[in-house]
Order: sequence, then C-alpha cells, then structure tokens
Amino acid sequence: MLEYVFTNWMDVLGTLLGFLYIWLEFRENAWMWIVGCIMPVIYFFVLYQSGVYGDCATEVYAFAASLYGLYVWLSGKKKTGMEVPVTRTPVRMRYILMGITLLLWAVISFILKHTDSTVAYIDALSTAFYLVALWMLARKHIEQWWVWLACDAISTGLYIYKGVYGRALLYGIYTLLAVYGYFVWRKKLVK
Repeated sequence: MLEYVFTNWMDVLGTLLGFLYIWLEFRENAWMWIVGCIMPVIYFFVLYQSGVYGDCATEVYAFAASLYGLYVWLSGKKKTGMEVPVTRTPVRMRYILMGITLLLWAVISFILKHTDSTVAYIDALSTAFYLVALWMLARKHIEQWWVWLACDAISTGLYIYKGVYGRALLYGIYTLLAVYGYFVWRKKLVK
C-alpha cells in the first residue's frame, strides 16, 4: 500500500512537471531542459514500479538528453548572441532518423522480450520514437512535433493499459499539444 501511495504521489508530481515542461517548450525557454532533468528522475521510479521497462530506461536517456539540449541551446545562443532557430529536418536526415527509429524498435523489442514485460513491442515502439524525438527537439527540428504525436498517442494507450493514469493523462494531453506545438513553431520557422 505504501509503495502505491509513494508511486502515485510521484506520478502526480511528474505529471505537473510535464505540463510545465511542455509550456516551456512552446515558448522555446531553456528552463525546459532543467525541468527535463528533474522529471526523468521521478518517472524512473514510477515506470519501474509499473513494469514499463523500455520507457523506464528512456528516463536515463531523457536526463542525459536534457543536459545535451541545454548545452546546445545555450552554446548556440552564446556563439551567435541569438537562440538556436527552429528549422526543418534535412531530407536526408529524415531517412536516417526513420532507419534509426526502426533499428531502435527492433533492438529494444528484442531486449524487452527477454524481461517480464507484457508490452514489449508497443513499449519498444514508443521508446524508439521518444529517443529520436528528444534528439530532434534538442536540434529544434520542427518535425519533432510529428514524432512526438506518434510517441504520445502510443504512450497514452500503454499507460492506461498499465495503470499509470497520471502519465496517461499527461501523454493524452501531449498528443493534442503536439499538433498545437507544430503550428506555434511553424510561425518561428527559419525559411
């Protein structure tokens, strides 16, 4: 019982931080990356307790990627005196990222099939999308919003199925906000 209360409280806190994170992301505010360092620590424990191991492992990546994103955004501003601009992903890079996503899905599925995971393939797919989308966000590629849309929609169903309802709510809202975020960033797109 105490474990459930602890995990549930952390799920609520992580959800609130997730809303703050997305608000900061819309605004292209570098504080997003600080929140992005705190949130994964909380959700690592929540997801581990829920048996969503692929996404649990991504929280380690999310922590490191948040440090990387903060570095990219701040170093770009330091070098040019301006924020890193929103840009389109080069066409060749899109194909590379698709290949990386498929490779990640295959590798992560293989690993998760050797655990007690009951959702190995879907967990691996959302994890693969997540890993690629977070890298694209750090580079401010506008197409990252579409990758997030796929990731968030899949994750919403996964979290409902696994009973992680706070995170399911967060990702359900993220699914809708991914479309909105695309249009917000499209106005800032460097031609």
